[in-house]
Amino acid sequence: MTLENRAILTGKHFMNGDFACAEGAIAAGCRFFAGYPITPATEIAERMARRLPEVGGVYIQMEDELGSMAAVIGASYAGVKSMTATSGPGFSLMQENIGLAAMTETPCVIVDIMRGGPSTGQPTMAGQQDVMQAKWGSHGDYEVIALAPSSVQEMFDLTIEAFNLSEIYRVPVIVLADEVVGHMSEPLVIPAPDAINVVNRKRPQSSPEEYLPFKPDENLVPPMACFGEGYRFYATGLTHDERGRPRTSSAKAQQKLVQRLCDKIRENTEKIVKINETMLEDAEVAVIAYGIASRSALSAVRKARERGIKAGLLRLVTLWPFPDSHVSEVAKRVQAIVVPEMNYGQLVREVERAAKETPVTFLPKLGGEPHRPFEILKAIRRVHT
Repeated sequence: MTLENRAILTGKHFMNGDFACAEGAIAAGCRFFAGYPITPATEIAERMARRLPEVGGVYIQMEDELGSMAAVIGASYAGVKSMTATSGPGFSLMQENIGLAAMTETPCVIVDIMRGGPSTGQPTMAGQQDVMQAKWGSHGDYEVIALAPSSVQEMFDLTIEAFNLSEIYRVPVIVLADEVVGHMSEPLVIPAPDAINVVNRKRPQSSPEEYLPFKPDENLVPPMACFGEGYRFYATGLTHDERGRPRTSSAKAQQKLVQRLCDKIRENTEKIVKINETMLEDAEVAVIAYGIASRSALSAVRKARERGIKAGLLRLVTLWPFPDSHVSEVAKRVQAIVVPEMNYGQLVREVERAAKETPVTFLPKLGGEPHRPFEILKAIRRVHT
C-alpha cells in the first residue's frame, strides 16, 4: 500500500474529537506537526505522532509551545502544510509567534482545545475561555480566523476548512474547540479523497527576479513562494514593503501593510463566515451559541417549541471574523436573545454590539460542566413575553 493510499482512513469510524481533528489535518494535506503535550489536546499530538510517519510527514515534539509555533512557521515557509495543537496555557505562550505568523502571512493551523482557566485552571475540564485570546492574544492590529466545532464530525470537517482558509488568505487559522468536543466519541464519516475539497496556496507566476513577496493580488493576498524554490526574499516581523525590506520608520509603509493585513479578512468576511440556523424563521426568542453549548441549546429550543414558545438557534461556526450581519439580522426579527457560554462573558459582548437594541440575556457556566438543556430553557422562558 502506498503512502498516499494510507493517507486518508476513508469510511465510517467511531473516534474522539481529537483523533478526528488529526485525521482532518492528514486529509487536508498536513505533513508537519510540532507541539508540546498538554491536556486536553495531547491526543491530537499522539495521533499525529503515529499517523504522520505513515504518510511521509514529520512529527516533532518541541521543548515548549513557543518553539512549537516557531517550527510551524518555518515548515510552512518551506512549503509544507503545518499545524500545532494546545490548550489555554500553551496558547498563551504561542501568542508572540502567532503575531509573527500574521505579520509574515504564514499559512498555518493552531488547534486550541479549551479548558477552564486562568493559569493552570482545570486541565481536564471544559471551558470556552480562550475566545477573546484567539482574537486579541498577540499585540498590534491583525486578523485571524477562528472556527468552533460542535461535534466529532466537525472536528474533522472544520480542520480541513481551517487549512483551506489558511492557504487562501495566508493567515493563521484557529480551530477553537472545547474539551467536551475534543474528548467525546461519536460516529465519523471520512469521505474518499476525491470528495474532499483541498485548497493549496497560490504560487507566484513571475520569475524569481521579478517576484515581490508581499505584493497582493486582487483579493489582497500575495502569492507565496517557498524557501528552496529559487526565490530569494526577506521575511520579517518588522514593518516591511512589498519586497519584504524593513521600513520600520515609515508611517506610510506601516499604514499600508497593517491595513491590508486586516482588510484581506474584513473585506472577505461574508465568504469566510459560516453559521447554522435552526427554527429561526418565526422565532421570537433566539439562542446564539457555539461549541458544546450549542448542542444543549438545540435541545432547549426544541423543548421550548414543545411548550409553545417560538424559539430558534443561531449556531456560530465561525467566531472570528465575527458574523455581525447574521447576528444583526436575527436580532431585528426577535424579541430577545439568550447567549449561553462556558465563561463569564466573552463572545456575548460581540452579540450585544451587533444586536443593538434587542435585549441580550447572558447565561454563563463555569466549573467545567456544560450547560444543561433545562438551564437554557429556563432562560428562554424568562425572556419570552
